[in-house]
Amino acid sequence: MFKRVLSVALVLAGVGGIALTGPAAPTFAATGPGIEVLPDVAEPTESQFVPGTSNYVPVTGEAVTDIKPRAQAKSAGAAAGKYVCPGFSSIDDAVPLSAVMNDTFIWSNFPAYKVGNGKGNINWKLNPHNNPSWYMWLHSLRWIGQGIYAASAGDKAALDHVTAIVHDWVNDNPYSWLSDVGAHESTMHRTNVLICTRQAVLANLGVETLPASYSWLDTALINHARFMTAHWSGAGNHGTDESIAMFGVGCTLNRTDYMKTAQDRLAKSITTAIDAQGSTNEQSTGYAMFNYNLWGRASKALQDCGVDPGKTIRVRRELLATWIAHATTPLGLVHQIGDTETAKTYNIPGTPAEYAATQGKSGIAPKDRVKVYSAGYVFGRSGWGTTTPFSNETAYSLRFGPRRQLHGHVDHTSVTYQARGRDIIVDSGYSGYVNNGWRPWVLSPFAHSTMTTPKLADANPVTKLTRYTVKSNADFYEMTDTPAAGVSRTRAVLVLRKPDVLVTLDRASAKTSQQFQTLWHLPSDQTATVSSRTGAVAKKAGENTRTVLLQVPYRGVAVPAGSTLVKRGVTNPKQGWVFPDITRRTAAPTVMFARVGKSVSTLSLVVPVRLNGQVGYTTRMSGTTFVIDLTVDGVKTSVGVTGGGSLVRMS
Repeated sequence: MFKRVLSVALVLAGVGGIALTGPAAPTFAATGPGIEVLPDVAEPTESQFVPGTSNYVPVTGEAVTDIKPRAQAKSAGAAAGKYVCPGFSSIDDAVPLSAVMNDTFIWSNFPAYKVGNGKGNINWKLNPHNNPSWYMWLHSLRWIGQGIYAASAGDKAALDHVTAIVHDWVNDNPYSWLSDVGAHESTMHRTNVLICTRQAVLANLGVETLPASYSWLDTALINHARFMTAHWSGAGNHGTDESIAMFGVGCTLNRTDYMKTAQDRLAKSITTAIDAQGSTNEQSTGYAMFNYNLWGRASKALQDCGVDPGKTIRVRRELLATWIAHATTPLGLVHQIGDTETAKTYNIPGTPAEYAATQGKSGIAPKDRVKVYSAGYVFGRSGWGTTTPFSNETAYSLRFGPRRQLHGHVDHTSVTYQARGRDIIVDSGYSGYVNNGWRPWVLSPFAHSTMTTPKLADANPVTKLTRYTVKSNADFYEMTDTPAAGVSRTRAVLVLRKPDVLVTLDRASAKTSQQFQTLWHLPSDQTATVSSRTGAVAKKAGENTRTVLLQVPYRGVAVPAGSTLVKRGVTNPKQGWVFPDITRRTAAPTVMFARVGKSVSTLSLVVPVRLNGQVGYTTRMSGTTFVIDLTVDGVKTSVGVTGGGSLVRMS
């Protein structure tokens, strides 16, 4: 039996001194056999690609010039450093050594499946579940990780079996494998597995030079580097992963050409992948956290093999860590934006994300209560738990900015909102990429809390944040866009504190009479009912919180009869669902405020309050300002809608 220990953190020495924490890959005691393996970093659990589409992400930022080889002596035929095996991203955790030795593949919630003859002869065309992710991770070879660990620790049978599997892949998938999407998309992951396998061979045999009988491994690595040279995915996470793996080949085989190509691509990509404010180009909070770790891996790979990673990567990652902190809810989760599963915020010691991830238990609170990012995000909160318990603060997110791309959704002007220690308004989540009819809905405006036009084709608009004002007791924003041909839309948002109230004014106009629906997506643990012509109430049995949703008759225009509706678990058309992760779909209430016309306005109130707390209001005019005098559980406040459409707190 081989000896191993669990590594819970790895300090990236010389790369900001930041520790990556979370699930850890098995590594080996320094005094025992085995290879050095980096701890696992959490990656998106899906395949990271949509079959039939291109993953190329254009470079839009300027290349940096501070990634430079260090001047140091290199012995003939040896690279100046070592590329550390990056592990298997926990794909191998579900596949014990016994399964590897039996050619059995296990992934996600699918049952174990025997993919070979038990001797390493694998049928690489298998896809019993017709799932692109299952197929891609099979071809990634990451699932044989436990066999590689055992082989590196001296298990000769494990060495023979994992090298048989890898050799079988090489023989059955000759260069180039571009026509096979699963083999193509997993190239960078498989490259790393090949490098780890090579290191396991050396460790098992106790040699420093690869024996001639394993020369096919180096040939395979060169072919993988050739493939990534010819098929770069650009300035997204795919391209970054490819550059790291290509650099690993160069470092391992002392191929300075591969190393230079990789570091040049990293230099081109970093300012596009993470902008000067710290936003990523992925349009997903989940992928933002992944990119933080990915660029940490890039820095470590460069540094370990004698290349100075410079300061730009470090600075951009620090900005991204602050972005992640602001994207954290009072529940210690990231706002579920874009292709993001329900996920805890990464604890990144030494950065503001540490404070956010630990819900104020350690670290230093970020300086700003509200952060507006030009990439299309507003993250706001009542505070950072310094005078109120962290989990009792309120928080919200808003979306605007460039068109949907990569892992983003058509979610512009949408809102998420937390108060009273729970989610109040949610996103519908992330369904993965399986072609089962759900991804188009999850991407669409109808899966987000915004005003939609259901009878017109979505235009995937650019949305402008036209104005905003941040004050101690209320934050105001206005966003405008063209969500469909011939339709203009403006959403004004006011977030109040003490009492906690979300106010929105949706205005839209179209060339022809249209349906317009202001949607409010609520958590799946709540039940919502229509309480009156103008309102609905959502609550969870046994909980001392309810959410009151009201549409206020605006400037003398009555709320139409039947315009307040609740949809839950409807399939035609789809509405009232939440995907906490790619394997679960749960029915959830959606409150809909409906209108029909060429020009419409919907004034909404979302009020989280204790179960027996009363909510009431009256309206009046004060000059050209429409005023709502609101009482929430005995607390009075007034909100004004100016003639120009601004929302203001008046008292």
